[in-house]
Order: sequence, then structure tokens, then C-alpha cells
Amino acid sequence: MKQILVAGGAGFIGSHLCERLLDEGNSVVCIDNFYSGRRENVVHLLKNPNFELIRHDVTQPYRAEIDEIYNLACPASPVYYQTDPIQTTKTSVFGTFHLLGLAKRTKAKILLASTSEVYGDPAIHPQTESYWGNVNPIGIRSCYDEGKRVAESLCFDYHRIHGVRIKVVRIFNTYGPRMAENDGRVVSNFVVQALKGEDITIYGDGSQTRSFQYVSDLIEGLLRMMATDDSFTGPVNIGNPGEFSMLELAKKVIEKTGSRSRIVFKPLPSDDPKMRRPDITLACSKLGWAPTVSLDDGLDQVIKYFRGRL
Repeated sequence: MKQILVAGGAGFIGSHLCERLLDEGNSVVCIDNFYSGRRENVVHLLKNPNFELIRHDVTQPYRAEIDEIYNLACPASPVYYQTDPIQTTKTSVFGTFHLLGLAKRTKAKILLASTSEVYGDPAIHPQTESYWGNVNPIGIRSCYDEGKRVAESLCFDYHRIHGVRIKVVRIFNTYGPRMAENDGRVVSNFVVQALKGEDITIYGDGSQTRSFQYVSDLIEGLLRMMATDDSFTGPVNIGNPGEFSMLELAKKVIEKTGSRSRIVFKPLPSDDPKMRRPDITLACSKLGWAPTVSLDDGLDQVIKYFRGRL
């Protein structure tokens, strides 16, 4: 039985990760300050004697005896990370710093949940791990983009200088049950608006593209990455290379929900990427991983989930 720490474990992705780790027979400590995470995401796990939930902010040090660390602690949707951008940067930088210190002391393996946002508004397409990105360091998204870039830098410096065993994963747009209705991510926005019969809001002309991966595919990728030998650090892209425009997604959601919602267009926010699609060649070769859930099947599950909540 491994002793595993999941920072940000009460979040949308973190809760699914905690669930999977417990199913595989591990002991899991979930820490979260509940800024964007929710206790209800993990309350069903509290009956498991191998699960512990602790309110903690990773900008402060945390001490434990741990075998593995998953660092998912940072709000990932613009609504949350732009509300308090200073705290967002502190979470990515100080949080990663403290968890790397814990990994160094306990000789634990640590996985950083980085993001496709490190590529910014990309000048190459699709994005490979060797691409350094095109990020505005002073824009409204930079608290998240640059925070994660510094977090990656810290990981590799701790690896080079202190020999810490690191794994860096760049996560592309992920969706699934337990997303918050108001988190500002496009899938949840469109589905909730459609189910309520409200106008579906597209920012820009709808031609900008994204790639959407279902949460179970991501969790499988994270576990496979953690299981690789110490010689493979990443970074590695984990995402679904299927590419859809915002207009395509909106029409698909309307069709699946049977909604009478209208599509309305609003100005594109500052620094919003025009395209996003992962090259997953490295994940396929090093992890033997590829997504298995189509957008159609995944949307069916998300629509079912939000119907139940609404």
C-alpha cells in the first residue's frame, strides 16, 4: 500500500484521481483549501478508512511521510484563477516549492499537473513538448500561464540539483462529472446554458478551436506517467487530439440536449488562444497511452450529470 498525497484532491480532476488511487488499494491523503475544490466531490470517499481529507493551503508547508505526491493544487478555470491572480501565482509557485521540499525530504516521487496554457497562444500547431510557447507575461491570464511555467522550472531545478524524482504532465482541456456549473470552462458553460434554455455564449466568432479529453482518460494518463521509471521526467502532453471549434461544440451540445437556446457572440477576451491541440506522440510511445472516450460519449455523460444537478 502506497502512501499518496493528492494536493487539490477535492477539485474536479483531483477527486477522480483520489477515487482511482483508492480503488487500486492505496492510502490517500487529500489536501485542499476549497477555493475551487468542493467537499462534496470527495465526501463519498470519507467512509473509506484509507482516505483522509485535510483542509490545507499549499502556499504553506505541509509535513507527512509520503511515497508519491500528485500536485493538482491550482484553480484551472479563468473565472477562478483571474478572481485572485496573486493567490493563483502563489499557489503554483509556492505550492510547488513546498511540495518539492516534501518530496526531497521523504524521497517521494512527485507529479506536477501542468497545463497546455504554458504554450500560450501557440505559433505552431499541434503543440509538441519541445515548443517553448507564446505567452504574454503581463496579461490577465499570465498568473496561471506563467505560474505553471515557473512550477515546471522549479521541478526541473529540484531534479537537477537535489535528485528529486519528478514527473511533469501538461494537461489539455478536460471535462467530465463534478465540474462546477459556474467554473467558466466552455463545456460546462455550454451544457448548463443549454439545459437552462439560456443563450449559449461564444466569445469571438466561434472559429477558435480546442481539444477536449474526458476525465477518465486523463486519470489513466496521470497514473501511467507516475509509474514510469525515474529516467523519464516529461514534460508530456496528455490530451485528446480531436479538434473542435467553439461553434461546432455549441451546436453539438444544443443537438444533444434538445435545447432551444440561441447562440450569441461576445468579444473575445484578451490573450484567448486561437487554437489548441496536443501532439500526443510522446505519450503514446512512452506511456502506451491514448484517449479512448469520444467527445460524443463524454458529452452524454456530462449532460446526464448536469441534468441531475439542475
